[in-house]
Amino acid sequence: MVLTEAEGPVRSSVPVTNRRRILCVFPRYTPAFGTFNHAYRLMKGVRAFMPPQGLLLIAAYMPQAWPVRFIDENMRDATEADFAWADAVLVSGMHVQAPQIHDIAARAHAAGKVVMLGGPSASASPEMYADIDYLHIGEMGDATDALVARLDESVARPAAQLRFETKDRLPLHDFPIPAYDLIPLKNYLMLTLQFSSGCPYLCEFCDIPNLYGRQPRLKTPAQVTAELDAMRKQKGHPPVVYFVDDNFIGNRKAAKDMLPHLLAWQRQHGYPLQFACEATLNIAKQPEILKLMRECLFLGVFVGIETPEADALKAMRKNQNIAVPMLESIKTLNDYGLEVTSGIILGLDTDSDDTETRLKDFIDISRIPMLTINLLQALPKTPLWDRLNAAGRLETDPGLESNVRFLRPYDEVVGMWRRCIAHANDPERLFARFRHQMDATYVNRVIPPASGRLNWSNLSSALVLAVRLVLHVGILSDYRKPFWRATRYALRRGQIDAVLGMGFIAHHLIQFTREALRGEQNASYYSTKRRTASAPPAPDLAPLRKSA
Repeated sequence: MVLTEAEGPVRSSVPVTNRRRILCVFPRYTPAFGTFNHAYRLMKGVRAFMPPQGLLLIAAYMPQAWPVRFIDENMRDATEADFAWADAVLVSGMHVQAPQIHDIAARAHAAGKVVMLGGPSASASPEMYADIDYLHIGEMGDATDALVARLDESVARPAAQLRFETKDRLPLHDFPIPAYDLIPLKNYLMLTLQFSSGCPYLCEFCDIPNLYGRQPRLKTPAQVTAELDAMRKQKGHPPVVYFVDDNFIGNRKAAKDMLPHLLAWQRQHGYPLQFACEATLNIAKQPEILKLMRECLFLGVFVGIETPEADALKAMRKNQNIAVPMLESIKTLNDYGLEVTSGIILGLDTDSDDTETRLKDFIDISRIPMLTINLLQALPKTPLWDRLNAAGRLETDPGLESNVRFLRPYDEVVGMWRRCIAHANDPERLFARFRHQMDATYVNRVIPPASGRLNWSNLSSALVLAVRLVLHVGILSDYRKPFWRATRYALRRGQIDAVLGMGFIAHHLIQFTREALRGEQNASYYSTKRRTASAPPAPDLAPLRKSA
């Protein structure tokens, strides 16, 4: 049963007799194409990417009598005083955050505090965390209650690691509202919201089905709007909400049934928010859903295109991407005002001598502005991991960019990745793709009444972004000429928002690409390679390596 606000928040039902002070610490993200870390300096007050939904849920689920503090180390590190205050430290994170997780645990242990770790990394690979006192494996449920009971009994560190594994998951429709009140939402680039969990597809490289199931589980529309109400209680919150569902249309009927409620909420409040999500490319076959998304002010969708090569998609079990012609699908999404962001993978077993040319052609023809291009990485609890492990093709050398032993020479694959990101994020090409979006996508968006977003916080944030864009991109950068050409193109069409969005995204992509080409960033978001020295620039990439 979902409790209403009058009945009180959803919390653990475990009776507790002791008062425990809980410190939730979220580890720092690893920089990536998709985290926009270079854009923060352009924006008013932005210091981190997205609120960490999972740990905020756990914080909200703690017993009412237990004080909870929340620290996101993307904003500031937990201090000795923070650890001294706490009775227990709760942490969550992904594989790529493992070094930061171990660092938090070491600092907490130095302060004599017991540490609990949950989330996707601990659930998929508990063997990575021998130093953690309590491991929470799986989603919120009976294991969470068992952990609460254990902490109520004692906050002394156990003699040996204890593992709590969820057998009975808490249904999503019983999830609490994440503890947004514990964090400053105004300091995030965008807000986050979860509607469903799980994905019906079995893509070879993806761990979602094994971690969260193939049958998507759902929150109610009332929960979705209640979370939006909770976020809006904080002044100065970001105007964009990202649905973090693994696949927004994992359950198409549920998505179609929820969207009218979201639209009614938007109309009631004057359209104060805009939305984005991630979905499979076959969402292009759902015109009713796309129409509702457009009316609700969905502006973007992240699509794991992975590769434009049909044979490669079939090999990775991603047939849903070839259900309709790829370029036709992208155009369909653009026609509904949805700007596509694409995930691309290099280093596949099907890569050939033509792969680089085909990808570059796809970038130019599709005119998708933002592409996150990564080398293949095998994650635990995926069919890819199992296949490569059986074949003896899992790489353990920490000095390499991937844990996959590619079928093609390693240096050749990395070189292809470097040339492809240089091609994609060359300033002239990048801003040209944004200009295409102004005619192909932005003109197809609903123009809502201004009342919902016309407030001092939004106006001052836009003004700060505009001034800093002019300074850092329009004056100080070496890519100011293509920026101003695209800006003039947008302003002639009355698309001021396009200038702001294009400016901060392009600035980040160009700067991150230059760092990656200098050897300062990893070739995969999931890579754990430690950067030690800058790689010498190749002559054909030099124009993209100029310092801004």
